[in-house]
Amino acid sequence: MAITIGAIADDFTGATDLANTLAREGMSVVQVIGVPDAATETHGAEAVVVALKSRTAPKEEAVAEAVAAADWLLAQGAGQILFKYCSTFDSTEDGNIGPVSDALLEHLGEGFAVICPAFPDNGRTVSNGELFVGDVPLAESSMKDHPLTPMRDSNLHRLMERQSRHRAGLISLDDVRSGTEAIEARVDALRAEGQRYGVVDAVTNADLRAIGAAIGSHRFITGGSGIALGLTAYHRATGALGEAVSLELPSVTGRALVLSGSCSEATRAQVARACSVWPSRKVDISHAAEGDGEAEALVAWALGQPADAPVLIYGSSDPAEVARTQAALGRVRAGEVMERTLATVARALLAEGLTRIVVAGGETSGAVVTALGVKALRIGPQIAPGVPWTETLGTAPAALALKSGNFGGETFFEDALAMLP
Repeated sequence: MAITIGAIADDFTGATDLANTLAREGMSVVQVIGVPDAATETHGAEAVVVALKSRTAPKEEAVAEAVAAADWLLAQGAGQILFKYCSTFDSTEDGNIGPVSDALLEHLGEGFAVICPAFPDNGRTVSNGELFVGDVPLAESSMKDHPLTPMRDSNLHRLMERQSRHRAGLISLDDVRSGTEAIEARVDALRAEGQRYGVVDAVTNADLRAIGAAIGSHRFITGGSGIALGLTAYHRATGALGEAVSLELPSVTGRALVLSGSCSEATRAQVARACSVWPSRKVDISHAAEGDGEAEALVAWALGQPADAPVLIYGSSDPAEVARTQAALGRVRAGEVMERTLATVARALLAEGLTRIVVAGGETSGAVVTALGVKALRIGPQIAPGVPWTETLGTAPAALALKSGNFGGETFFEDALAMLP
C-alpha cells in the first residue's frame, strides 16, 4: 500500500510528536529510526515518519540525510513529503531548517512551500509572522536559554531568510480566516512575487484545518506537528485514506525507567516532582567526562532500587549550571557526554528487564533509541499533547515514551506510567 504522507523529522521526539498527531487523526502510522534502507518495512502504514537526529548536525549532513529519507519515502509511493521541525523552530544560527527546506524544495522540483510551526495545543502560535510560546514571543520564552539551540528572535521571516537562499512572505491570519480560496490566492501572489516560502499565521486548530484544506494538494510542506491536523482531514476528504484506526497501548511488561537529559524549564519541574516520589539519581557529568565508570555506577544503583517503583536518572540542570558545564567541557562535548551516558544506561537496563522507558529531551531520545537498536515504532495513545506511548517493532520488546523537553505538565512522568496496564 502506498504511503499518503511521508514525513521527515529533524529529531526523534519531534517525529513522535508528528506521528502522535497523525495517529490521533485516525491514520495508521509507523515511525522509523534513521535513514531507512531497502530492508525497512512500512508495515502497511498510511503515514511513515522518518526520525533523524539532524537538528544540530552539520548542515551538509542534515541535508544529505533528509534527501536520502525523501528518496526512500518516494520509492514507497509517498504522495506528499512533510519536513517536520519543532514548534519552537529550534535551529542553530546557520540551520538546519533553512538548508534542509531548500534542498528538499529543489530535490522535489517544487517552487513553493509553507512554513507553519504552530501547535496551539501546546501554546505555540504564529501571529503576523511572529512565533509565540504561550503569551510571550519565542525570544522572551525559556527557549532563549536552550543549551544547544537558543532562540533569540521570534520573527519567522528573519529566522528563515538568515538560513535559506530564498525569500519568505506572509500568509496572514486574515487570509487564513477568509477561507480556502483566500489562502490559495495569497500563495499564488507570493509565487508571482518570486518568494519560495510562505510563513502562515495560525492561532487555533481551526486555523490549521483551514490551512490544510488549502495546501493539502501541495507535494512539499514544512511545519510543526500541528500542520498534520489539516493535512489528514484533506486526505480523508479526498478518499485517499481508509477508515480511522484505533490506538492501542503497548503490551510490554517489566520495570519502569525514566531518563531525562533535557534542561528545559518544563522538564526540570517534572524531574523535581519525580524526585519527590521515586528513587532518583543525577548524572555526575564530570565523572562521566573523565570516563570514571559513571554509567556503570548508575546502572548498579538502579538495579539496587525496589522493583515495585520506577527509577529516575537525570542530567537536567538549570541554565547557570549548564553554562558552567559547557564552560568546562565545551558545548558540544557536554551534550555528547550526557547523551552517551544516558544511552549506555538505557541499553544496560533494558537488558535487565527495565522495558517501560520514558525519555525526556530530543537529543537524549535520539541517543537512547539509537543505542537500543530500535528500527521502528508503532504509535499508541497520547499521554500529553505531542507525546504518545510507542512500542518497538522488529527488535527487543520495549514501551517507549519520547518527550520533547518543553512538553507535558508537572506530573507527566507519573501520568505516562499510570496509563500502562
